[in-house]
Amino acid sequence: MTSLARWTFRGRWIVLILWVGLLVGMSVASRSAGSAYSDTFTLPGTDSVAAYQLLLKAAPAQAGDTDQVVFQSTSGSVTDPANRAIITDTLNKIAAIPGVANVTSPFCPTVAPCSHSRQISSNGTIAYGSFNFSKVAFRVPPEIVKKVLNVGTTTQTSKLHIAFGGQAIASAAQRKGSPDAIFGFLGAFVVLLIAFGSFFAMLLPIGVALVALSIASGATILLSHVVGIAEFSPILGSLIGAGVGIDYALFVVTRTRQGLKRGMSSEESVSNALNTSGRAVLFAGSTVVVALLGMFVLHLGYLNGVAISASLTVAIVMLASVTLLPALLAFIGPRVLSRKERRHLAANGPEGEVTAGGWLRWSQFVARHPVRLALVSGVAICALAVPYFSLHLGSADAGSDPAGSTTHQAYEYLSQGFGPGFNGPLQIVVPFTPGQATELGNFAAALHHVRGVVSTTPPIVLPYHVDGQQVALILATPAFSPQDQRTVDLINTIRHQLVPQYHLSAHIGGATAIFADFASVLKSKIPLFVGVIAFLGCLLLMIAFRSVLVPLTAAVMNLLAAAASFGVVVMVFQWGWGSSLLGAGTGPIESFLPVIMIAILFGLSMDYQVFLVSRMHEEWVATQDNETAVTNGQANTGRVITAAALIMICVFLSFVFGGQRVIAEFGVGLGGAVLLDAFILRTILVPALMHLFGRANWWMPAFLEKTLPHLAVEAHDEQPMI
Repeated sequence: MTSLARWTFRGRWIVLILWVGLLVGMSVASRSAGSAYSDTFTLPGTDSVAAYQLLLKAAPAQAGDTDQVVFQSTSGSVTDPANRAIITDTLNKIAAIPGVANVTSPFCPTVAPCSHSRQISSNGTIAYGSFNFSKVAFRVPPEIVKKVLNVGTTTQTSKLHIAFGGQAIASAAQRKGSPDAIFGFLGAFVVLLIAFGSFFAMLLPIGVALVALSIASGATILLSHVVGIAEFSPILGSLIGAGVGIDYALFVVTRTRQGLKRGMSSEESVSNALNTSGRAVLFAGSTVVVALLGMFVLHLGYLNGVAISASLTVAIVMLASVTLLPALLAFIGPRVLSRKERRHLAANGPEGEVTAGGWLRWSQFVARHPVRLALVSGVAICALAVPYFSLHLGSADAGSDPAGSTTHQAYEYLSQGFGPGFNGPLQIVVPFTPGQATELGNFAAALHHVRGVVSTTPPIVLPYHVDGQQVALILATPAFSPQDQRTVDLINTIRHQLVPQYHLSAHIGGATAIFADFASVLKSKIPLFVGVIAFLGCLLLMIAFRSVLVPLTAAVMNLLAAAASFGVVVMVFQWGWGSSLLGAGTGPIESFLPVIMIAILFGLSMDYQVFLVSRMHEEWVATQDNETAVTNGQANTGRVITAAALIMICVFLSFVFGGQRVIAEFGVGLGGAVLLDAFILRTILVPALMHLFGRANWWMPAFLEKTLPHLAVEAHDEQPMI
């Protein structure tokens, strides 16, 4: 690392030109190619996918995304001549849009076959029309959805409101990006200015992070043409990259400033920073990448794209922190210190090795009261983790969308007119032979009387045969909303109790069943996933610090931080504590959130563990005294870790108000986790436990000592690069 530091310092112009060229080239290439994000995912072997595949073969025209246009009359009935004319005109205009396969009207014989008995509410104030796109939701071009929405905007009146619902509409109506993220960066500016007191020291971490994020964004756009990447992945990548990018640069800048204060030249201080904190950055960033790529063990293509895009962002940020940042530090030189600090250095000479002040006093206080502090902090974390045990995984329906959105309005209109379950009908797809026609009729009759089913349609025989059999479709309307746990229970009742009573291979499909299966599959794989990334994290720490207790303590702390953060997410988004302030409705937690959050949190928590323990380990190697090592290590890192945490919290929470519920869940969960991790776990609980463990912190069995390779995270200032 010393050689790299000296090369980047002396070849600062070359490094700067290379990064600027990469930034410009990636921006031009990504703008020219455009994005190809898609929210597709596969659930091989699940019942809902079997239903979808049968439907795709038996009725291709109906396999595309089905959305609704909902009409609410505020004066009179929807069947009044004036309202009827507007509804008919709206549906005709939608039917004329290329990419719309067919439209079903509540009237006869307007655009398509009549079904007004089911498409007009009993009080006559609400009606809806259905329209099929020729493709599934994630493949519907945004410009087609925009044309459909524009029709409603131009035809509605003050007496007839028009709203749209469905998966394709919801995807297109979401706010793209997170414009409120600027407030996170403003918060980071304030924290860095307070921490450093120097404009240049404040500007460097944010500038490097922004350059790296811009390059990573362009790379993700290009990658979306090769790998399936979900729509929310770029925002999630920016959320993670902004947090770790500023933090990584902060650690290197802090160590550089410490070197200058201790009398080193600019080149020596940058070399020392990269040879110490730079190593920790590479190690910590690698753990984040490993944790994110751990999602591949789930064998879900939907999450593979998320893992690739997020890990690519972290890798680029990490590379910028150890190449671009040292080059910029070379340009700035001693000005990375404030004027006051430079005057103090000139007048009083170099500082000592251990940072004096409030953090030294706090670390000494922890050393004197480890048992009491460990108990108090442990109880606090465990209390916050309690709500985790009521976690309900699923997919929030449109009722949880922002109140002013068209999808939320359509959901409310349909619920008022036809009941909450109407927003998530179940598609029962049944292959049958002519000899099973009677059995099919009996099954449909029994389905109608299942508790929790409000209504069913007669079996609709689809146009094409599949494997020599006819295929029938039955639509069942639940009594509960799509996100209600009772709807999931109803799906399981039909699958496991009703279907086995008949000699039919009926499959339950539709968006509600797909999301229920997705939640079930992910929930079953979480233990394996946690085990894999915990094992890999422990192995890396064991190699780095030649210890058994340090990695085991880190793993337990990571699990506590994750459980407590899930508890906070449950309280806000599931129980509704303060959710109205965020513009988010209550509902289940997105199925994939625990997996992605665990990957991110294990990586971020490992960052703080690495930066904290690496300084302790450095002191231990020098003194062989555990209390001195833990106390001095905490004193030297406390300020920078809490400053880094405050920056991450600002960045994460700024994404909460971006208009997307899933991103808000990530923002609250990650922001809360960092707050708990930095200000309770790494500041109180971990040091207290390490004081209690004593010299055992640094013990490793002889056979492991011989077996495991050697890797130094923190080198001594004079140690050459390994």
